[in-house]
Amino acid sequence: MRFEILRRSRALIDRMLLADRSYDFLFHPDDSGEVVSVDCETSGFNILADDIVSIAAIKIRGNQILTSETFRALVRPGAAMEVSAIKVHQLREADVREARTIREVMPEFLRFVGSRPLVGYWVSFDVRMINKYLFGLLNINLPNRQYDVSELYYERKYGKAPPGTEIDLRYAAIAADLGLTMLPQHDAFNDALVAAQMYVILRDMQRRGVRIPRQRVAPRAGDFSV
Repeated sequence: MRFEILRRSRALIDRMLLADRSYDFLFHPDDSGEVVSVDCETSGFNILADDIVSIAAIKIRGNQILTSETFRALVRPGAAMEVSAIKVHQLREADVREARTIREVMPEFLRFVGSRPLVGYWVSFDVRMINKYLFGLLNINLPNRQYDVSELYYERKYGKAPPGTEIDLRYAAIAADLGLTMLPQHDAFNDALVAAQMYVILRDMQRRGVRIPRQRVAPRAGDFSV
């Protein structure tokens, strides 16, 4: 609740500071009934120093993932790509050398997303990467509401867990618990698609009041705690 109040307050300020009024639609109330699953792959893991090399977004309407309404783009980074990042997402500098720049990609991405809420796995990282460019382009941060599937999963599985419960919020652990088939990770479209599936399942669980069972650990000898 506190975060939502801060987000709205920041959005009011950013709307006044918006450098290009043609993007005022980002601040309009969303009446589409949709959310957008977003994922970025980057040239490294330093938000300040590294760049987006691919970005994908998929619209979700109710419990339907609209795979016919997607956005995906390779992006030519301004910084050299770290070997460690290349090993993760398998995109080489040769793969993105002829891609568009982020300044060319961002307007199309923003019009695709609009003011819809954003969904993702650790979506705050993706939003912070996007904001790095958006501030330079429009003098604002993304005002969109955010839903992190790891937080939704935590609430469904660990929200009433006793102190000391071992918590596992890994991407693979969430997918396994929800019965999802793992697609090759660290591909922006695949990750956005799996995050969309996680979101749809977890939202349905919320609506139906269904919780994810936690595995009970057998007590040690002499341990009579419940």
